Amino acid sequence: MRFFAKSKTEQGWLALLIERGAVLAVHVVRPAGGRPCVQLAASFPCEPGSEGAVLDRVAKELHVQRFRCTTMLGAGDYRLITVEAPNVPVDELKIAIRWRLKDMLDFHVDDATIDVLSIPSDTNAPVRGQSMYAVAARNQVIQQRQRAFEQAKIPLGVIDIPELAQRNLAALAETEGRGLAMLTFGPDGGLLTVNHAGELCLSRRIDIAFEQLLHADATQKAALLERVTLELQRSLDHVERQFQFMSLSKLLIGPLGDDDAGLQEHLSANLYVPVERFRLESVTDLERVPALLAPEVQRQYLLAVGAGLRQEEKVL
Repeated sequence: MRFFAKSKTEQGWLALLIERGAVLAVHVVRPAGGRPCVQLAASFPCEPGSEGAVLDRVAKELHVQRFRCTTMLGAGDYRLITVEAPNVPVDELKIAIRWRLKDMLDFHVDDATIDVLSIPSDTNAPVRGQSMYAVAARNQVIQQRQRAFEQAKIPLGVIDIPELAQRNLAALAETEGRGLAMLTFGPDGGLLTVNHAGELCLSRRIDIAFEQLLHADATQKAALLERVTLELQRSLDHVERQFQFMSLSKLLIGPLGDDDAGLQEHLSANLYVPVERFRLESVTDLERVPALLAPEVQRQYLLAVGAGLRQEEKVL
């Protein structure tokens, strides 16, 4: 299975994410000329080892045959690697990328499922080597995920990654001609992405869970906030050097609940870009799922909504 498979003609995607303790289901429709609409958001409790039974339940209760379905890998299930785009015809691109990845993976490249996506570049600059992202996952991981959905009779069309789900969300909040940074916290810690023109420019993982910030004492919290800020400063400086054709409009912080542990205040005082809270209702229609208006619920479903927002990928 390709990560970025060609879509069918039905409207919208049903994203089914296997999280720690639950399977999340989100259906998103993107009407022509209108705001994306979240049609459904549901959580199905899932104990470790019971994923198959829960997917069976999801398939029956949601009548999944009506949908195009997508799921998402966890942070430890794949590698996202920046590589120089090889000067080869499009139909030879993946073969060339596979060759380049052979010394970058901690497993044999023949055991990898690989896909690629472009990184924005300055269209007015002289021709130079362009970078791209390669996504590599063990075949076994992909096959296990496929098998679980096949056994539940769920028509799985795409296996996506969190960086692209977050990119989809940030794209809705972009200012034309400007870059946009977004920071979220989930089960795997922090995730920083930078967008430009709806495409992913940069991705960085931050190995700090939001719960660490929330439950730390004053001394620990100060140290954790400083670590987050330093990582963001380094990443945004890198963006400024590598993507000189764009300027960042702001940094959006994903929903965290009523208490953000002082994160927005600290980042606003220490970063050179404006820092704002991201709210799903500012970019999507939540009329059918009013529970998503609560920040703590938005945090739970955020990347599932992002996965449901997917559109066809632009491959070099």
